[in-house]
Amino acid sequence: MTELLTDAQVAEALQHLPEWRQADQALVREIRFPSFPVAIQAVTRVAEIAETENHHPDIDIRYRTVTFSCTTHSAGGLTAKDTSLAQEIDAVADELG
Repeated sequence: MTELLTDAQVAEALQHLPEWRQADQALVREIRFPSFPVAIQAVTRVAEIAETENHHPDIDIRYRTVTFSCTTHSAGGLTAKDTSLAQEIDAVADELG
């Protein structure tokens, strides 16, 4: 089983993920893309990353605004998998946003 992050580790990770916030046991980021097709393109890229890593975020699509929520359900909270996936989502957002 993957080890849960401590509160201090989450706080440290958030210093390197300035667009993210902690909401309960998840890291959450809302991104407004230039258009609906670009938002869908970003979701597709994140889906491909998630499949490769076998770690999937919750995704909410509202026109061109996409909310990503990362948590490790099987561990019951935040793990290094979530901070890693958040960094990868940031890279997609930087490329497409």
